[in-house]
Amino acid sequence: MMNNSQSEAEQATAQAKAEAQEKTSQLMEQASNAAQSAQESMQQAGQQIKEKAQVATEAVKNATGMNK
Repeated sequence: MMNNSQSEAEQATAQAKAEAQEKTSQLMEQASNAAQSAQESMQQAGQQIKEKAQVATEAVKNATGMNK
């Protein structure tokens, strides 16, 4: 048979576990959001680099007469 202190300790343990699980869930969501944001930023940067490379390629072609 459990006494009051055991019951209180088990309740406190259960509460701490629930809080830890909730905090873990929040941190995982924040990490996921950060990863998504980083992926989008990298895609935008890649697109900008691609566009600049295309402009540079056209400039070289124009300068060397290859675009005629």
